[in-house]
Amino acid sequence: MKFQWLLTNLLLLAISSPGLTQEKKELRWGTDPVGGGPYVYKDEQGRFVGFEVELAEYLARELGRTSKMVTGDWDKLPELLDKAPGESGIDIVLNGYELRADLQKQYPATRPYYIYRLALIIHKDHAATFTGWGDLMRRKPDGTPHTVGVLGGSVAHEYMQSRAFRDTIDLKINPDVATVMGLVEQKRLDATVQDTPAARFYVRRSRTLMVADEPRKSGFYVILTRPGDHELREQLNQAITKGIRTGALKAIYEKYGVWNEDQERLLHWAEHTEWPPPLESSAEESVEEAAPDVWQLFGELLSAAGMTVFLSFTSFPIAMILGMIVALGRVYGAWYIRFPCSVYVEFLRGTPLLLQLYFVYYLLPKLIPGLDFTPVQAGIVGLAINYSAYEAENYRAGLLAIPRGQMEAALALGMSPWTALRVVIIPQAFRIVLPPVTNDFIALFKDTSVCSVILITELTRKYNELYNFNREYVIELAFLTAGLYLLMSYPLALVAQFLEKRLSRSGGESR
Repeated sequence: MKFQWLLTNLLLLAISSPGLTQEKKELRWGTDPVGGGPYVYKDEQGRFVGFEVELAEYLARELGRTSKMVTGDWDKLPELLDKAPGESGIDIVLNGYELRADLQKQYPATRPYYIYRLALIIHKDHAATFTGWGDLMRRKPDGTPHTVGVLGGSVAHEYMQSRAFRDTIDLKINPDVATVMGLVEQKRLDATVQDTPAARFYVRRSRTLMVADEPRKSGFYVILTRPGDHELREQLNQAITKGIRTGALKAIYEKYGVWNEDQERLLHWAEHTEWPPPLESSAEESVEEAAPDVWQLFGELLSAAGMTVFLSFTSFPIAMILGMIVALGRVYGAWYIRFPCSVYVEFLRGTPLLLQLYFVYYLLPKLIPGLDFTPVQAGIVGLAINYSAYEAENYRAGLLAIPRGQMEAALALGMSPWTALRVVIIPQAFRIVLPPVTNDFIALFKDTSVCSVILITELTRKYNELYNFNREYVIELAFLTAGLYLLMSYPLALVAQFLEKRLSRSGGESR
């Protein structure tokens, strides 16, 4: 009887306790760990840590949930909220997102969980000549603009585009804060502007970086939510307010070295102030500028398209020359020439263009001191080398299509091997491969978009940049960008069709 009584009570307890019969609901928060510390990064054991990791765990506990990190590209995280929760896999965006008027319209934000400022970071060797923000408003003594790196889509990005710096800096956009910091350490950038948490984190870990001036332009980190998630947003607000009151947030921030006197104002914004504040006047030292219309934005896209054309027309001829040399080596060279040429082709075709560009711009200068490519130079070199492998295969196919008897006949007539190649073989092979080569040229226009990872602002990079701050024009910007790519590539497609018809006609006549 006692056993039956005990069993019955255990069953009743299981039925009346949901926590014993089902797992807790997850709080899925979108983040980009590529941005690094102190937000989200890996420790020595390979675990994700950071003040936002612990903040997400705290919020999940307060909501009776478990924390679930979902990764994505930083500047695209808000777009995941446009999808249904089951499709996007996230409930909120929590990754150092600043309170901005354009984002607030689409993705209502919580109360602030952190107050940041913008910090100017330079190399210590420049401290004597680079004293602070004022120096950025003047060109360097040699008349060239300062090169300044920022995180694309951030408030720092928007601020450095203002009229105050428009003619005195060359802005370099990158999605990776750690990479930009490394370029300042290597003196390949003059400075970078970052939020104070990232600035403190990287300066503490570097022997060469320093903050050049007092941080300016304070703002708020907030959690982005879906417009319809009123209940979740209110629960998060209550948890944030409780964490500020009890000191739970302060303990997390002190652990990661991001607590400062600015955070003393968090309780004021959490409890006693209407939220959000008037965003037009909340920023310090703001520069009032008229909002651009879509045709002004088109002008910027058109300018960036010029960089796309420049990269294509400078890199492809180099790729053609390298490809022809490699193809000749593979078809007519001795084994000790054929083997390295084959390795060259297979390696370049088997590795991503993105990785090759990283190697040329970021790693090669470390391996060969003094070899310091500019972003444009690295882009041309990277694209040329990558496409040379594909052109080598085109030319090799063309060379192999020419009967060997023609080479033998040319040699029998007294031509040297090089003369026979130059006069007899290569011209015929070139006629055969011209259509596929033209198609590769068209593809190159689109592949220049990868160059954005090495600080080049080409058409796709400019589209992303403009979209981040002009989300109301998302459809117009997409169509304009696609139209510009079409205008650049379609004439070449017509040329390829013309050549294919002409060559097929001449081939039929010769038979």
